[in-house]
Amino acid sequence: MLKSKLLTGAFIFSLGLGIAPTKAAEFINVLTGGTSGVYYPLGVALSEIYGKGIEGARTQVQATKASVENLNLLQQGNGEIAFALADSVKLGWEGNKEAGFPGKLDKLRAIAAIYPNYIQIVASQESGIKTIADLKGKSLSVGAPASGTELNARTIFKASNMDYKDLGKIEYLPFAESVELIKNRQMNATLQSAGLGVASIRDLATSLPINVVAVPPETVAKIGAPYLSVIIPKDTYEGQTEDVPTAAVGNILVSHEGVSEETAYQMTKLLFDNVDKLAASHAAAKAIKLENAIAGLPIPLHPGAERYYREKGIIK
Repeated sequence: MLKSKLLTGAFIFSLGLGIAPTKAAEFINVLTGGTSGVYYPLGVALSEIYGKGIEGARTQVQATKASVENLNLLQQGNGEIAFALADSVKLGWEGNKEAGFPGKLDKLRAIAAIYPNYIQIVASQESGIKTIADLKGKSLSVGAPASGTELNARTIFKASNMDYKDLGKIEYLPFAESVELIKNRQMNATLQSAGLGVASIRDLATSLPINVVAVPPETVAKIGAPYLSVIIPKDTYEGQTEDVPTAAVGNILVSHEGVSEETAYQMTKLLFDNVDKLAASHAAAKAIKLENAIAGLPIPLHPGAERYYREKGIIK
């Protein structure tokens, strides 16, 4: 009987060894923006790069309302890497409730500063809108409520001594929906914060004549960092015959402290090893430079990203 019990025990023990859990697959959820913006195609490309380059990784791309939602999701652990505007990241780190953050987002960690977002105000030519002042009494879409784009809109209006009350009508819509309303003569203009050549504005410009509205350098200077005065080069959009000044804000790839150091290291390394593949998905990625990766970050680097930058000599 004793021998039988010992054999049974040994068998059960061996079964236990046989069903020891294997290491769970790495899951990487890439938080982007609306499907007609720049974040989404870049996120799809990044997801494919991580899926192939990180052993055992399973990746997913999530379309969102972009910066503000992405940062709140990261704080909750509902995502591993996200695209966000630098000013939104700063406000999230500070816990600015007016900007849409319930409290200080203290778990955020930076992966890299990437390309700039251009504040692009575009109106139908027939609306007669050529300047920001011309928007008074007209209809404008400013992006999803409390999105990074909408925060940019508020900032530009304040620096221009205007507010939403000066408009005839305001809509809080994603890029593609805003463009459809303009095409259908139900909206005069749209403000979109995105990389140059964003698909939604390209679509609008091929559908009807447009005016690209200037944000003068003196207006941008009133705002200050992290806003910069930049140029939308002529011929960026069909029918745009002149350079147009506007404001730009840098984009940041953000993670959180719950992501392992090794995963964050691999995400950072693969980003810079594959800039050409990202640029093939959208031209905005051509502006991603390793030498600018830690410039102007308003939050701490993830230790995994920091390790990569030390290896590359970006951090001494």
